[in-house]
Order: sequence, then C-alpha cells, then structure tokens
Amino acid sequence: MEKQVFIMDHPLIQHKLTYLRDKTTGSKDFRQLVSEIAMLLCYEATRDLPLEETTVETPVALAKTKIISGRKLAFVPILRAGLGMVDGVLQMVPAAKVGHIGLYRDPKTLKPVEYYSKLPCDIEQRDVIVLDPMLATGGSSVDAITIIKRSNPKSIKFMCIIAAPEGIKAVTEAHPDIQLYCAAVDDHLNEHGYIVPGLGDAGDRIFGTL
Repeated sequence: MEKQVFIMDHPLIQHKLTYLRDKTTGSKDFRQLVSEIAMLLCYEATRDLPLEETTVETPVALAKTKIISGRKLAFVPILRAGLGMVDGVLQMVPAAKVGHIGLYRDPKTLKPVEYYSKLPCDIEQRDVIVLDPMLATGGSSVDAITIIKRSNPKSIKFMCIIAAPEGIKAVTEAHPDIQLYCAAVDDHLNEHGYIVPGLGDAGDRIFGTL
C-alpha cells in the first residue's frame, strides 16, 4: 500500500516550527513563518510531479533539460487560517490556481459548518493541494476534501503544519486515497479540540485577532 502520511522533519522546517509555536511570536513574524513553512512543505508535496525532456540553448551550447510535464495544480485553502499558507505555495508554483472553502467549527459540537465554496472552473483538469495549518479533529479537512471530490479533480493531497493523531486518523480513514503532508504530529487534543502542545489558534495568530 502506498504511504499515506508524510512527516517533513527537515531541519529548516523544524527550526521555523519552534518559533511558530512560541507564544511571544507576533502576528507579523507568525505570518512570515507560516508562509515559509508552507513553501518548504510544498517542495516535498510536489516531489512526484512528472517531468519531460526539453532542449534549451545556454550561452555555451545546447542542453537537454527537464520541465514539468503538463500537470496543472490548484491550491485550496480552508478559510480562514489556510489563507496564511497561500503566498508561500504560490512562490513555488506561481501558475497554480486558487480555490477557497469556508468552514467553521461549531464551538459546542466541534463539527464543521460549510459557509463558502469556490473552486477553479477547470478543477477536473487539476491536481489539488488542500491547505490548513492545523489538522485537529479532522472534521473540517474531511468535509473540505469531500466537497472537492464532487468536482472530480485529477488528485487531492492535504497539507498542514501541525497535526493531531485524531485528525490524521479521521482524514486517512475517511479518504484513504489522500496523501497527507505535515511538519509535526503532536500529542493529542484537549477538551476544547485544540492540539496539544500545538500553537494556539492559527487563524487568530495569523490575522492578529486574539
């Protein structure tokens, strides 16, 4: 069976993750770190893109080189925290299109509620990477993937920064065909559905709404 969960333990990612967790890190630096980590995660999540040979003329001679073989990507952040990852991934794939899915977690039931969905019109021609900094209960992620699957994209991957074991279990059981990329798997969820030790509420820290 193909590996489904990939934990990116690259030293640069782990170094930046330490400052991301620190409660004294302000919104400006927090946003920058989220963007940088997303860029590094995207590097790994796109490792399997197919290549084809081409030829270019250097100042010295003709060179046989490689380019990505016609694959189209779309990034779909889960609002609102997923927006913090968009700039970083677009630095890596500027030609990608961006969709949006709006889900919020009911504070009483901890269940996701959909309030917005807008995907690229040619989504069926694209490989999709869903973005959300935190994979906690997994409810929003499972629902977002389900919504995207209705549009029949070529493939879907899920990319987060920190995941809880409960969230990984929820996503991999609901969508066994989805590959999941993260920078760290933390201990557990607390009674409020927050990842422990985590980093708090990613959306509040990104947008300064604490």
